[in-house]
Amino acid sequence: DGLVLPGGESTTMTLGIAREGLGDPLRDAIAGGLPTLATCAGLILLDDDHLGAVDVHCERNAFGAQLHSFESDLTVDGVAGGTVHAVFIRAPRVTRHGDSVEVLATVPHEGIEAGEAESVVAIRSGAVIGTSFHPEQAGESRLHVLAFG
Repeated sequence: DGLVLPGGESTTMTLGIAREGLGDPLRDAIAGGLPTLATCAGLILLDDDHLGAVDVHCERNAFGAQLHSFESDLTVDGVAGGTVHAVFIRAPRVTRHGDSVEVLATVPHEGIEAGEAESVVAIRSGAVIGTSFHPEQAGESRLHVLAFG
C-alpha cells in the first residue's frame, strides 16, 4: 500500500539495495505512484546520486555531526494543526530540486552558500513525501497521514 524509506545509514542502505537487486523495483514502484515517505537517510536514497527516483540532490550531514543534532518547530505546507516538531539527527538538506518537486518546509541555516538563508528540509514530488528530519522521534504522525492518507 505504501513505502517507507526510513532514517539510518544511507551508505549501508545503498549497499543493501544494490546487493539485493532492489534498485529497479524501488524506482519502478515510486515512478508508478506508490505512496512513499522518506525520512533523513531515506530522502538521500531518493536523490540523483542514489536511486534517482526524485529530481533532487541532497547534502549529507548538512547541519554537522551527531553533536550538532537539533530540534525545531516547522510550518510544513499541507500539514494542518500547527507546526511540526522536527528532530534533525545528522540531517541532510536538499541542495537542488527540479520543477516537479514542491518545497514543503525550510529551516534557517547559517554558514551555507552566500545568498541562502534557509535549507530545504521537506519536499513533495507526486506521491512522495521526503523529509530531512525524523517525525517519528517526536511522535509526529501528520507526515505519515500526508503521505498515505
